[in-house]
Amino acid sequence: MKEMHPDTKAMIEAFGFDILPVEGTFYKSTYASSQLTPDGSPAGTAMIGMYSETPFSASCFHRLTTDEVWHVYGGDPFYLILLYPDGHGEKILMGSDVLKGQKIQFVVPAGVWQAGCIVPGGRYALFGCTMAPGFCSTGFEAGIAEELIAQYPDFAQEIKDLSTNGDVRTMPEDYVR
Repeated sequence: MKEMHPDTKAMIEAFGFDILPVEGTFYKSTYASSQLTPDGSPAGTAMIGMYSETPFSASCFHRLTTDEVWHVYGGDPFYLILLYPDGHGEKILMGSDVLKGQKIQFVVPAGVWQAGCIVPGGRYALFGCTMAPGFCSTGFEAGIAEELIAQYPDFAQEIKDLSTNGDVRTMPEDYVR
């Protein structure tokens, strides 16, 4: 097994990352509004996340009921893989080198299947996600590999590689990040 790079270890320690349940990403919640929506979820949330090759950290395919804004903070580039309800998909290259086509910010629309991972060979990718209304467990659904492959056969390899959730579809109840 490949040894963890010192930079990756330093980021894990600096942020005190935990592993996001079901999804699989290193994360740290940084904000949850004290104002609540009528359904009881926070009006807004923010988190810092990290993908890494060693130890493996990625996001399984999931969809949310609210738009999610992604922000690049540092490290190596990473992919967001998006699968749209109309059957098409795309890979978005996130990173700080905008002159090479990388995006420093991107909005994933509500209802779009999304997953993410570091570009192969990278050490770590540091990013943030913000949502308004904020993230809550009832607005999260993880995808099941076989079902997604049937709908999006062109992305079968990505779906297999990032299906770390097995057959688990939901976050623990009342989970807020």
